[in-house]
Amino acid sequence: MTKKSILMFATVVVVAFFSFSASAWQGQEKPKLGYSDTPMLPDGKYRVHDGTRPQPAVITPATSSTQDAPGKAPSDAVVLFDGTDLSKWTSGGGAPAKAKIEEGVLVVSGGTLSSRDTFGDSQIHVEFATPNPPKGRDQGRGNSGVMIFGKYEIQVLDSFESLTYPDGQAAAIYGQYPPYVNASRKPGEWQTYDIIFIAPKFKDDGSVETPAYVTMLHNGVLVHNHTPLLGEVAFRALARYSKHDAKGPIVLQDHGNPVRFRNIWVREIKGYDQP
Repeated sequence: MTKKSILMFATVVVVAFFSFSASAWQGQEKPKLGYSDTPMLPDGKYRVHDGTRPQPAVITPATSSTQDAPGKAPSDAVVLFDGTDLSKWTSGGGAPAKAKIEEGVLVVSGGTLSSRDTFGDSQIHVEFATPNPPKGRDQGRGNSGVMIFGKYEIQVLDSFESLTYPDGQAAAIYGQYPPYVNASRKPGEWQTYDIIFIAPKFKDDGSVETPAYVTMLHNGVLVHNHTPLLGEVAFRALARYSKHDAKGPIVLQDHGNPVRFRNIWVREIKGYDQP
C-alpha cells in the first residue's frame, strides 16, 4: 500500500471506531462520572475529580468581528448596542440617549451615554473606530472613554503614530497606568477592547477592602494583567476611591470627537456553580 492509501485506511478505521463508540452508549446508562474516594478540596464542598460538582453552563461563544462587520455576542451576554437602537442607553438621569446611529454604528455626540443596566464584576466588549481622516493632536485626536461604573476610565484615543502622555493614550487606565504596548490600529479601522473588571470592595466605614482590578486585551493583545486601580478617574490629580454601590453603569464619554462604536456587550462574571 502507498503512504496515501495507508493514511486513508487509518482515517476510515478511526472514524468508524468513534462512530461505534458514540452509538454504543445510546439507550444505555451513562458512565459514572468522577470519584468518591478522593481528598476533599480546600473549600470543603467537593472532592478532587468530584462528578457531583455542577457542570459548567453551556453557552454559544462570541463570533469574531471583521473590519466589514461586527461579530455576535455570546449567548449569555447583555447586548448594549447591536446596531439597531439606543434603548439600552440614557444621557444621564434617565433622559433619552442623545446620539446618532449611522448605518448600524453608534456615533457618540451630544453628550455622554450611560447604560440603563448596571453591572458588577464583568467581561466587557467594546468596538470603536476613531475619525478618519484624523484631526487634532495629543488628547484632541479621537478622544472618548469607556468608563466602568462611570468612575474607572479606559481611555479611547487615536494613538496610531500620535503621541500623548503615556497614561492618557489608547487603552490606558486613565491617569494611572499606560498599556503594556501600543496596539492601536489606523484611524478609521475598527478596534476592540476586551476588559475583565473586578469591582472594588468596601468596608462598612467606607475604606477599601480590596481595590478594583483590570485585565484587558486591545485588539487581542494583553495590555493590562490584573492591574490594581488606584481609585476613580481624575485629571491632573491622584486617583482616590469613594464608597459606591456594588454595581454601576457602563458609560461612553463624549469628548467632542465623533468616535464610532459598535458591538457592545457585557457578561457579568459568575462562578461555575452560580445561577
